[in-house]
Amino acid sequence: MAKLAFLGLGVMGYPMAGHLAAAGHDVTVYNRTASKSEAWVEQHGGASAATPAAAATGADMVMACVGNDDDLRGVCLGADGAFAGMASGALFVDHTTVSAAVTRELFAAAAGKGIGFVDAPVSGGQAGAENGALSVMCGGNQAEYDRAEPVIDAYAKLCRRLGDSGAGQLTKMSNQIAIAGLVQGLSEALHFADKAGLDGKAVVEVISQGAAGSWQMSNRYETMLDDHFEHGFAVDWMRKDLGICLDTADENGASLPVTALVDQFYKDVQKMGGGRWDTSALFKRLKALD
Repeated sequence: MAKLAFLGLGVMGYPMAGHLAAAGHDVTVYNRTASKSEAWVEQHGGASAATPAAAATGADMVMACVGNDDDLRGVCLGADGAFAGMASGALFVDHTTVSAAVTRELFAAAAGKGIGFVDAPVSGGQAGAENGALSVMCGGNQAEYDRAEPVIDAYAKLCRRLGDSGAGQLTKMSNQIAIAGLVQGLSEALHFADKAGLDGKAVVEVISQGAAGSWQMSNRYETMLDDHFEHGFAVDWMRKDLGICLDTADENGASLPVTALVDQFYKDVQKMGGGRWDTSALFKRLKALD
């Protein structure tokens, strides 16, 4: 069992850190809102710290799951950042979805201090985090990945290294690109079924067993048809992720016309007041056009 720090106790990080504690690790947590850290300690034990540096002091491994590039820099760098508290030979594992550019920047900064760095964004949503069934896509040195993987197993159903630093983030971008198209396609299918006078639930029960089936279809169709979107992965976060995808595509020459279009559809959802709605709210956008 390892001495760990976990930085960021949002809808993903809170249960992920809980799985680490349940696995027997010695976990110290940090969250920008201290009351969340206190609640976590009350539920799971361990300890909380006032700064990332304090949480990371003496830790074998530091895990993070925060919001964006700037948030990640904030918990890593500076006098109060995790790198300041980590000893040479310790390992930082980043579960945040961020740009490959900031990942490589922090990989280099960590290396300069003798600290390992693995980018390890996750897929599976809040339910996957709570159930310990996330898909974790990693980038970094093989030896450092090999150290991280047994610890990540506490909340993963699949963990794999895809390449050098940044490869995990690039794989997560592929994941978000695929989801954007899937959710729009599912939304259009349900919208079409409604316009055709069909029972949407019955339609999905049939088509989900064929080539059209997907995780999004199986896990989101009922809430979509019930007009329930106060759950899941927020539109605001999806737009952040798709922005990273589109910026990276500009750099590497990839053509993402559908992704760009769906990003604008999500912008419409934000204008409807749905920034915190689940990404399946693309269906609500179509209904609003009626």
